[in-house]
Parts: sequence; C-alpha cells; structure tokens
Amino acid sequence: MTDYIENKTFDEIKIGDSAMIKHTFKKEDIELFASVTGDVNPAHVDPEFAKNDMFHKIIAHGMWGGALISSVLGTELPGPGTIYLDQSLKFEYPVSIGDTIIASVTVTGKKPEKHIVELECKCTNQSGKQVISGKAIVIAPIEKVKRKRIELPKLVPKKPEGSWYHQLIGLRDDLDPITTAVVHPVDEPSLRGAIASAKDNLIIPILIGPEDKIRAVAQAIEVDLSAYEIIPTKHSHEAADKAVQLAKSGKVDALMKGKLHTDELMEAIIDKANGIRTGRRMSHIFAMDVQYYSKPLFISDAAINIRPTLAEKRDIVQNAIDLFIGLGFGTPKVAIVCAVETVNESMPSTLDATALCKMAERGQITGGILDGPLGLDLAISEESAKVKGIYSSVAGNADIIIVPDLEAGNMLYKQMTYLSRMEAAGIVLGASVPIILTSRGSDELSRKASSAMALLYVRNKDKQLSLKP
Repeated sequence: MTDYIENKTFDEIKIGDSAMIKHTFKKEDIELFASVTGDVNPAHVDPEFAKNDMFHKIIAHGMWGGALISSVLGTELPGPGTIYLDQSLKFEYPVSIGDTIIASVTVTGKKPEKHIVELECKCTNQSGKQVISGKAIVIAPIEKVKRKRIELPKLVPKKPEGSWYHQLIGLRDDLDPITTAVVHPVDEPSLRGAIASAKDNLIIPILIGPEDKIRAVAQAIEVDLSAYEIIPTKHSHEAADKAVQLAKSGKVDALMKGKLHTDELMEAIIDKANGIRTGRRMSHIFAMDVQYYSKPLFISDAAINIRPTLAEKRDIVQNAIDLFIGLGFGTPKVAIVCAVETVNESMPSTLDATALCKMAERGQITGGILDGPLGLDLAISEESAKVKGIYSSVAGNADIIIVPDLEAGNMLYKQMTYLSRMEAAGIVLGASVPIILTSRGSDELSRKASSAMALLYVRNKDKQLSLKP
C-alpha cells in the first residue's frame, strides 16, 4: 500500500482497467461493524445462537462485501472524487473469520455524456472461490487528484464486561479450593463474595466475626450458612487476630478481608510477635479488567505502601512479577511509571525507576522485563510511544504498572473503576499467605476473581515446591 491515493480521470480510464484490495477478516471486524451500524442480530454477533457456522455468513452477506468494493472504487479505480450511483451484488458463498478476501473491480463500459463508468465487481477468498459478484455504476472524476493517504486510528473493540475475570476463574481446572479465613464478613458484599467464591470451588471459607451479625446478613440475603464453619468473635479486631493465628499455624491457605479497614487487618498481620510477615515487604496488586486494552493490567501498589523507599519498591515489583508468573501468564512486561519518561533529579521517582531497571539487569529483581521511567501513556499506548520515539519491549505493551506512591496508585485505580467502569480484583503478597483484599465497593465477580488469583497462586506455588529435589 502506497503513501498516496491517486485517481484516474474519466479520460484516463480504459475498458478493461482493474484494481483490487485485500483484507483478512477477524472477529473484531464483526464487533466493530456491529457497533457502528447497531446490527446486533444474534445470527451475526452471537456464536452460541448462530450454530453450524452461520455466525460467519454475515461478513459475506452485505456486512463487508459492499464496503470492500466501495473502498476499491473510492481509493483505487476511479479513486478520489468518484460518485457512487448504483450497485447490485449477489452473495454466493459465506465468508469465515480468518478468510482473506480480494475485492476487485474491472471497467466494462463508459458513457461520455455524464462521465459514467460501469464496472464488474467481485470478491474471492484465499482459495479462489468467488463469494460476491455484481456491478457498480459511478460518475468518474474529471480532475486529477493525488493526496496523502490518511492513516486511520487503530480501533480496539470493547470486550464484554468481566470477560477476563471469567477466563481467570475458569483457569482453576481441577485444583482443590484453598481454605480461607474470611475476616469480619458482616455486610452483604463481603459475605456474598465469600459464599459465591465457595460455590465456584475457589475457596473453603471459615467465617470469623460476630456470629449474630454474620447470620443476620446471611438471613437478609437468603444465604444458607449450614455448610460453612463460623468462628465467633466479639469484634473485628479479634476477628483479624484469630484469622492471622490460623494462617500462622498453617490451618488456612489465605485470608480474605471482610468489612473492616485495611489498616486494622494489616496491624494483626504485621505484628512482630504473632503476625505472618516474611522478609519481604508486603504489597497490594490490583488486577484490572480493562475493556479497551488488549489484556489485563496489574497495578501496584495502590493500597498499602504510602511512600515506598527504593528497597520497598524492589519488593513491590517482585511481588507483582511473582503473582503474574504464579497465575501462569509467563514473563510480564513491567512499566515503572512516573510523570515523565526522562531521568530528572528533581523527581525522585524517576531516579528510583532507573535504579529498579538496573537492579533487574543485575539479578536483584527476577522474572520480568522492566522499563522506566515511563509516562502512563507510554506504558500502555504504542502510538504514544512511537510519537515520542520511545522503543522498548515494554512501552505500549505493559502487563504491570508500578506507580511511584500510594496516592498516585489509588487515584489511578479509582479513576479506572469509577470513571471508566473497570472492575478490579485485588490481592496482597509478601506475607506467609496471600491476602484477598478488594475495595469495599467491589462486586461479586471481582471478589471471585480475587479468590481465583489466590487459588492459582497458592496451588502453582505448591506445585513448584513439590518439583524441587
């Protein structure tokens, strides 16, 4: 494809002249076309409804055939300045996702009095099978036009809400659920999320808190608690202490935060005498289901570490990498984000970003590919990175975003959830067991996704330990 589009004027056009374009169809093409036209016929956009490959026929049956031929006429022959008068198309054979379609036009007649040109139109697939045939009548331009080809923006179709979380939950396969201490589940969201996770075989919950309050909530939302253990406590502080004791003694595989403040739960966890802290700094990771990004996006730390030091940031990065790998997603691309992408001694976060990347080169951080400092736009937008001349394997393609401090991370997380309506699953690593820690406003699906992350992390870690000699 050239950088310019140029027409053929009526006088230049000869009988037999032809032109063509080629396009390989993807599922996203159907979704984008349906979004523009409002065509949500389930035979076109719902593979469950459209059995026996009927799902794919929409492409050939008018959805794209006319559009491809129109593109040839408007950009190739006659080209810019063409006025469409009439078209008749016959749809002869369905087109499937993955097919490469060649749309071509051939001049069959000219009428000088109104500069009318008649063209034969056809589309064939990669096997040479004709899928569309027909004719078009246009008014050809009489003035020569040559213009720079406009580069269209890359469109990313909106994914169904919660699509990645459903995939994540599905990864549990035949893994045994993890025994989980649910701390102070005395409101509807926390209790419902724990029970929903149990019903999906993600966790075996032990409900810890004032029993009368737990049962009152269960009765209000019509949840049967007969299958679940309840450990009664007087208040939330005692519930946190009891849950941590169970984790320390190895009786539970994970903790789940209920209706209590994060600081109250963390106070019990980090207690020097009775807590479950390890040699690594604890940090929180949000896993965001981002509808217009090609993959899930992990953000850390937006909930625990207020102004982390360089050493603490090292642990924050390592925890996020370990979670990504523990979920079975491979080697993550980690963007250390700052306000700018250059090192500036007046902005300590840029110095930390540079140091973290060097620490990864020296083996002090393992398992991920790091780059920074990067602006958030450069971390997630290939176009922004290209415009600013930033080229790396991370820029525009980050899996993990490491924020400079809690304030930046918390504002980013809340902007994504409240303004962009994204869901956020959350987990804390760095203690002896993972801590399922979501926002108090998180819905049932994000709580189940958080449980799924803890399950996958624990069981994959167990598997790795069993393989060691």
